[in-house]
Amino acid sequence: MAGFRIYCEDGEFPAENVAALERAMEGFVTTDISLSIEFIFVDEAEIQRLNREQRNIDKVTDVLSFPSLDGIKGEEIYGADYPYEIDEEGNLLIGSVAVCCQRAREQAEEYGHSYERELHYLLVHGIMHCLGYDHETDEERAEMREKEEYILGKMGIKRA
Repeated sequence: MAGFRIYCEDGEFPAENVAALERAMEGFVTTDISLSIEFIFVDEAEIQRLNREQRNIDKVTDVLSFPSLDGIKGEEIYGADYPYEIDEEGNLLIGSVAVCCQRAREQAEEYGHSYERELHYLLVHGIMHCLGYDHETDEERAEMREKEEYILGKMGIKRA
């Protein structure tokens, strides 16, 4: 059965959280291959460097997504269509997500909820970008937020 595989270093996002998010993402996308994504956790200097080099915006941000597939939003995904994005474990890599942990802590305090809730939200937000969702318009923002809240809800994470 096709699943969802998260790659990240131990530490900032514990293995039990990884497993819970992988379970929550199962079945979200119709696919014949397991999908994978990489999470990296960085400091303010690194997220600013990435933002400057990749988006030409020279400032600190909370999360950056680097999708590896185009045009997949809401589509069925078949491994045969993306042979060069299949990793060594046989998973289809949909992208990478970088999170600035210090910014996530600041936002958690600002929004009045836990760091864990903010970190989960940012990671799910990054996944949605890698799956082709965006928030450029009010309609897109509402659609993306609905998907994010659905996944967070499957993990029992609600808005504060």
